[in-house]
Amino acid sequence: MTLLAPTDQPPGRSDIAGFVAADAEDDIERDLLRPHFLVDRETLLLAGFDAFGRLVCVERTGGDNASRCIIPPRCWRSLIGSGVVAVTMAHNHPSDDPRPSAADTRTTQEAALFLRTIDIDLADHLIFVTYGHFSFRSAGLL
Repeated sequence: MTLLAPTDQPPGRSDIAGFVAADAEDDIERDLLRPHFLVDRETLLLAGFDAFGRLVCVERTGGDNASRCIIPPRCWRSLIGSGVVAVTMAHNHPSDDPRPSAADTRTTQEAALFLRTIDIDLADHLIFVTYGHFSFRSAGLL
């Protein structure tokens, strides 16, 4: 007999390196970032922090009809001109699958390279789902 995992349930928390359960999220993740996400539409946040770890600005952009988030130039301009030294990217997966897609990984690499050229650190890229989030930094992908 072959046992198969149900396809309608998310993977277990321990199955994914870099996954953080919702009850283990820190204040920034739980109170600052998570409330911005809609359950039916992908949204992307860029949170900029100064050299003292203080939040300087938050830029939010929604997904298009293909459920992809594109970072418009206005978001980058706002971060660059405000004394930001570190950025945390965050978006949600309405599918409730915390695993990053190939597009998520590519976007993270491109954003890290872009920010590095202007001396800003990409602190992390988080993918939020109902029961927690995936961290590129914790998974060793940053």
